[in-house]
Amino acid sequence: MKKTALFGINLLAGMLMIFLASYTQIKETQVKITDIRSPKGKIIVNVFKDNAGYEDEKPFKKFTFDKKDLVNGTLVVSCQLEDGIYGITMIDDENENGKIDKDLIRMPKEGFGFSNFFMTKMKKPSFDDFKVDLKTHIPVIIKVKYM
Repeated sequence: MKKTALFGINLLAGMLMIFLASYTQIKETQVKITDIRSPKGKIIVNVFKDNAGYEDEKPFKKFTFDKKDLVNGTLVVSCQLEDGIYGITMIDDENENGKIDKDLIRMPKEGFGFSNFFMTKMKKPSFDDFKVDLKTHIPVIIKVKYM
């Protein structure tokens, strides 16, 4: 009797674990990047989970894409992410050195952008300015800005 009850509890716990694992599956998140000026280089997409990671410039995930599918300055890329709240940034790494190049006064020399946020001021946005909730399945659009 005790073995049967223990087996039933283990079976139920195992099924619950399988259900929870399938509930938090990673899915493809489409990111539409517009206003890319050149087919040279690569696109780097950085995904941040919170303001601390963003301020420390330590992304939760980093994706790199070539521009072979660029059409009229627009590129649609897919990132494997779980549902949640993220801040997504991108760099148009034209010289493919893996980072954003800056001039003497620290102004970016390459294109950059933020999820669903277009800079209108010369100030770095806060995480709250460009965070997106992937649970709501809103489209993620990044408009590239060049200085």
